[in-house]
Amino acid sequence: MALALVAWPTAAAQLSDAALAERVAEAVRQYTHFGIFDDIGIQIDNRSVTLSGRVTMPYKRDDLIARVKKIDGVRDLTSTIEVLPVSIYDSNLRDRLARAIYGNPAFRHYAAMVNPPIHIVVENGRVTLTGAVNSEVEKMLAYSLAQLPGVFSVRNELKIDR
Repeated sequence: MALALVAWPTAAAQLSDAALAERVAEAVRQYTHFGIFDDIGIQIDNRSVTLSGRVTMPYKRDDLIARVKKIDGVRDLTSTIEVLPVSIYDSNLRDRLARAIYGNPAFRHYAAMVNPPIHIVVENGRVTLTGAVNSEVEKMLAYSLAQLPGVFSVRNELKIDR
């Protein structure tokens, strides 16, 4: 009796970019220090992962890179994650913006989530809203609520989650 050995492709080799993207996104979402003041973008091409965005502390960038590198199926990783400058002014703005947006009755259901979907990135008094909301009305309301005294500009990059 002859025994034939068949080489089965590894699970990682068969992993689609979409499935890998979900694994990477889950790793980012499950990182305990990833919060509403951080924003990470993920791009995947032929299992090559590119992380982009901005975080409030250097250790967050380093931890996120390390987490993604460990994911089975990642062929290589490029990171352009920036660390926001330390600023008491920006920190105070972040707190005020979070209270203004998540304290509004229209957004309280988001505030109760483990990973609230609206991210508030503040750099040198300039605000960028990222993430997702349920409607155009919520998108415009978040933009309006972010127009606080001391905010130099607001860029609304919120997507509508359908």
